[in-house]
Amino acid sequence: MSRPATPPLPDDLPRDYSQPQVPAVDASTLPPPNGEALVIQAPPPSDALGPGVPARVPHIGHALLFFSLAIFLLFVAQVSLLGLAHPVADPHKTAIAAAHPKLMVAAEAVSYVLTLVASWLFFPTLWQRSFGEGIHWDFAVARRNILKLIPMGLLMGFTVQAVSSLIPVPKSIPMDDFFRTPSDVWVVTAFGTLLAPLAEEIAFRGFLFPAFAIAYDWLCLPKTPAAREHWHNSTNLTLASVIFSAILSSIFFALLHSEQLGHTWVALFVLFCVSLVLTVVRIRTHSVACSTLVHASYNLSVFLTMFVATGGYRHLERLAR
Repeated sequence: MSRPATPPLPDDLPRDYSQPQVPAVDASTLPPPNGEALVIQAPPPSDALGPGVPARVPHIGHALLFFSLAIFLLFVAQVSLLGLAHPVADPHKTAIAAAHPKLMVAAEAVSYVLTLVASWLFFPTLWQRSFGEGIHWDFAVARRNILKLIPMGLLMGFTVQAVSSLIPVPKSIPMDDFFRTPSDVWVVTAFGTLLAPLAEEIAFRGFLFPAFAIAYDWLCLPKTPAAREHWHNSTNLTLASVIFSAILSSIFFALLHSEQLGHTWVALFVLFCVSLVLTVVRIRTHSVACSTLVHASYNLSVFLTMFVATGGYRHLERLAR
């Protein structure tokens, strides 16, 4: 006996670009036990009206909370490490010490770790699901595609470096302060390859990208009962919201690095394009772990080029513009 064909989905429903879909259960098709009406409770997590439909997370409130926590912990880490390393009362000496590359990287590293640990412990209580599921980490996808993702990141990094060599930049930019001594460069290499990509991808592709997309769809939602019912019974993101969020989150990603690049707008535009590629990876794979692996490989290509050009970081004067 042939199985009946599954009816096609209506064309007017938005496709799922980011949020997970949980199939709804039609209570009317199930027999009522003991003659009583069958009530299907929506299991947590859910602010939705439909049975089993998870709430849309992370939304803009979660993203604001994450970034506020990160900024606060960065300030605490800077003040604490500065007080431990240079307990002096001279404001001028304190300002100089605060700008030391190792201290700045150490403060960022501590704040990143504390932010991720706190988020991993706290957000599951809001979402009623694991942290990895909430941000769409999905390391299994990254593991299956590792032989594609790493070469992709390396190739993108070498291509960007070739393009950047044609971009006129100031003779001195703030980032140069992190490459004065071999020990500084090794610290930056470890931080930029291991921890920075992880924290930045969770922040921008894990929190900010879905938050902007969810906010866009909510603001554009028609003020009709049918539209609101569909909103509460689905977690789909529209194509327009995905494009809008990819662009806006990439703008913020580039601006995060503007101080390091001396506000060189051409270089920031290149970084904006890199962020768009990382966002596309996250969308296509439904995995922040995949974009993190590409990001780490991209950063590694920069340090590999620098390592070779300076003879293993022994001749940093070759980096002079």
